[in-house]
Amino acid sequence: MVQISEYVVLVDEQNKVVGTRPKSSVHQKRTPLHRGFSSFIFNSKKEILLQQRSLDKKTWPGIWSNTCCGHPSLNETSVEAADRRLDFELGMKVDFLQEIFVYRYCFSRDEIMENEICPVVVGFSDQLPALNPEEVADYKYLKWEVFLQEVNSQGPKWSEWCRQEANILNTNSSFLSFYSSLNCKIP
Repeated sequence: MVQISEYVVLVDEQNKVVGTRPKSSVHQKRTPLHRGFSSFIFNSKKEILLQQRSLDKKTWPGIWSNTCCGHPSLNETSVEAADRRLDFELGMKVDFLQEIFVYRYCFSRDEIMENEICPVVVGFSDQLPALNPEEVADYKYLKWEVFLQEVNSQGPKWSEWCRQEANILNTNSSFLSFYSSLNCKIP
């Protein structure tokens, strides 16, 4: 799968655009603040789809994380970006996507920094993924409760943003309402 050169949207602390840069040049030891998104996709069994990042990725290679992360284009919403990247990374079309909250984080690992204003998006799909090996090494489904246990007890195995976002979601009323409706199959 070939993707056109991606750009990230650079922003200030108020999320106002200050420019764009090629994605390939952004993630360094000191990464400028930019827009991202994180998605958490569930199936009708109330299982979350999780991915192990490709071993060839520059940022967090081989680490387990939430369903899909990425960067919106300049005039793209987080939901549109999530839809695009879910298709590119996992070959999935989702039936429902909703932004739940915006999260600001900065983490470093192996001398690479992630520094993002990152809306968290939840969604629904019973479609099985078709992995893009440039992006994803493996995947698994876990029940939400099992997933929370794992991210809280096996820290280094998981991306830092995934761990924190999962714990925030678990106390968020919009997410809890979404999650409780999953056995009803969201339209």
